[in-house]
Amino acid sequence: MAEITLVRQHDIHLTEAEKEIARRAMFGYVDGLGERGQKQWRRLWNRMFKLEPGEMMHIQTNLPRSGPYHRRHMKIEQTVFEAQERFQIFDQFLYWVKVGAGWVTWAAGPSGGVVPIPRSISYATADQDEFQQFHEQVMGFLRGPHAARYLWPHLKNGAADEMMDSILMGFQE
Repeated sequence: MAEITLVRQHDIHLTEAEKEIARRAMFGYVDGLGERGQKQWRRLWNRMFKLEPGEMMHIQTNLPRSGPYHRRHMKIEQTVFEAQERFQIFDQFLYWVKVGAGWVTWAAGPSGGVVPIPRSISYATADQDEFQQFHEQVMGFLRGPHAARYLWPHLKNGAADEMMDSILMGFQE
């Protein structure tokens, strides 16, 4: 989900004619779906035009996620999980991958130290853009210097990296 904070600029002033041109462009090019959606879309733009200089507005958007992209990513994770030797439970593996990829929120731990809390990748919390970012971070972690050696501790002299490469290359990663 993309979160956008808008701020009304101090040095830009639009005339009513310029505002009307912008409204016509936005309501003609893109419009809300159905009567309710159209009212909500117009209400949003009217509120933006009424902002005072320095006043802010926060918008959340949710772009649909690509089902095939999501399934492909999950298949990659499942394939790595099934081939590795460290984890018996998939959720624990997924938490480890999220932490390794940096897909976390940092928070104070119970003893006062800072701990990583894995972020959600649910459809409601991570739209397509965010999920693509997550995927890229995971691929970077899996291809990095630590993941393969940890997942296959008995493999030495680059064999663990070769194991990871063989899995990821099967997905053109």
